[in-house]
Amino acid sequence: MRSLVTGGAGFIGSNLVDQLLKIGHEVTVVDNEFSDAHDQFYWNPKAYNVNCDIRDYRALTNAFGSGIDYVFHLAAEARIQPAIKNPIEAVSINSVGTCTVLQCAREAGVKRLIYSSTSSSYGMNPYPNVETQPDDCLNPYSVSKVNGEKLSTMYTDLFDLPTVILRYFNVYGERQPLRGQYAPVIGIFLRQLAAGEPLTIVGDGDQRRDFTHVSDVVNANIMAAISNPDPQACGQVYNVGTGTNYSVNEIAAMISDNTINIPPRIGESRITQANVDKIWKTFGWKSKVKLEDWIKGALS
Repeated sequence: MRSLVTGGAGFIGSNLVDQLLKIGHEVTVVDNEFSDAHDQFYWNPKAYNVNCDIRDYRALTNAFGSGIDYVFHLAAEARIQPAIKNPIEAVSINSVGTCTVLQCAREAGVKRLIYSSTSSSYGMNPYPNVETQPDDCLNPYSVSKVNGEKLSTMYTDLFDLPTVILRYFNVYGERQPLRGQYAPVIGIFLRQLAAGEPLTIVGDGDQRRDFTHVSDVVNANIMAAISNPDPQACGQVYNVGTGTNYSVNEIAAMISDNTINIPPRIGESRITQANVDKIWKTFGWKSKVKLEDWIKGALS
């Protein structure tokens, strides 16, 4: 099998690349080291690595080459607050870039494309969040990612490109971004603990999130690609979460009692929690890693 992973030198993408190589895939990685949230990028020397922007059609076409079976599209402006500061860039990367990846995949005749989307598409919908809820995009990031979802579905319906859309709930784990104030909260807390600094809790800390380990997200991608060949599984959205949520205050309490509160942020949902019935029934996937266990291990 030959797979192409966009964003494959970043947090989730590099973990996926490692696992694909482990199970015997030949892997092409496309990344341009865009994110400033990483202290380093993770290029696997066993992969064929291409440094290019996903919006560059010519360069991306060359990266596809011939014979790609599966595409895992993770490259994105993946943070809410930077997208609010620069919506044009976020929409360009997440919408135009996704359309470019889809078009290249269509022309290459790939077997299936897995699109990485976000639980922020649910906005203020009541929880647990189920795929039939209407979109409620609160910021340019979620708008641009939902547009990528709709492009993926359209490419399935109009061009017969098999796509699967995965909505990730807050991902954490090895190689998670640590730099800057907009890195994922668990990464920020661990960085602050290591530096002897107080943990910065945004707002009142009662906002709740469904935290999903990166290894579970990697497995969801692979299972969505290969575990169910039924074409009816394509062109649809699937939640990738644990079905359990925690408040930011609860996360902080697992790590340190040295905390301070900082002002709340605009454009963010209050509570997310995944209903994972659909992905279980379709692909046989469910999460395995428990957040409390992982944090205990990270602190030991």
